[in-house]
Amino acid sequence: MSNNKPLVSITIVDYKTDNPYLVECLGAIEKQTYRNYEVILVTDYPTTLSFRAKSRNLFPLVKKSFGHYVGPAEKRDWGAKKAKGEILAFIDDDAYPDRDWLKNMVKNFTNPRLAGVGGPGVTPPGVSWQEEASGWMSASPLGAGPYAYRFLPGKKQLVDDYPSMNLAIRRADFLTVGGYDSTYWPGEDTKLCLDLVHKLGKKIVYDPKAIVYHHRRPLWRPHLRQNGNFGLHRGFFARILPQTSLRPVYFGPSLMVLGLVYLLLFSRINPSLTTLGWFLFGGYLFAIAGNSYWIYSRSNSLFQGILSFPVVLITHIWYGLRFLQGFFLTRKLTR
Repeated sequence: MSNNKPLVSITIVDYKTDNPYLVECLGAIEKQTYRNYEVILVTDYPTTLSFRAKSRNLFPLVKKSFGHYVGPAEKRDWGAKKAKGEILAFIDDDAYPDRDWLKNMVKNFTNPRLAGVGGPGVTPPGVSWQEEASGWMSASPLGAGPYAYRFLPGKKQLVDDYPSMNLAIRRADFLTVGGYDSTYWPGEDTKLCLDLVHKLGKKIVYDPKAIVYHHRRPLWRPHLRQNGNFGLHRGFFARILPQTSLRPVYFGPSLMVLGLVYLLLFSRINPSLTTLGWFLFGGYLFAIAGNSYWIYSRSNSLFQGILSFPVVLITHIWYGLRFLQGFFLTRKLTR
């Protein structure tokens, strides 16, 4: 870096008018302990903000409204082109940062081989039970599996795939690989990270101290829509970008779905195989029960523990179906 306190350009993309989460996000950004930053707000439609900075040193705010729907990749790319900072920090409009977020991000960039830093997106305190249930499902062992560190602080480690809800990238590296590729929505961040690590040969580190609080899609329809989209794009990427997506953990829900279809429709073909199938499915349900206990023990809520059983099962079924669609049927991702 050119200095130990580089300018950071925070880009927020917004989809709604009068979004209360956006006001929450800007208010938390103003309280950052790291002060050398600007904010670039890129929206689909003109946004009226009720936000007023309390600090005497109002941060620079660049606003851009397209007047029509524009994908998140295009909006983030526009923000990167207008950015003056050496580091680009991306945060979603439904998230807000911990006060030391930027400070903990920036200190990692003293390593010149580092292209990016990601941090956990923790479910905010005080949310509705529907949003809390969605958050616990995502953070649980059977929700995110080995990637639970994206939703709860884990150990510091190198990663090669990280979502843009909490991601900082060195601007020079971002521009070198061409930024986000809108043709890969809703997985353009997966493609960006792949290019940074596998094409550019740089590293991305996960820092558990770079925390943002990320609102979840509440049960049921918004939660399932989002997780279904995740399954679709991951299945598509498993076929066309195997470097970071052709991993056994992503196939788990689909294998469960295929096994369940066999048990329900074709069980008479091979009784021995059917017996084994029901045994394995029983083990899967037992694992969900253990996952529910994990959620109960950490949430201190018996209600959340019990609710998590159908949430995990139904989410796995829908994710698995959409993964199969992406892997076998999808030729191009569309909005």
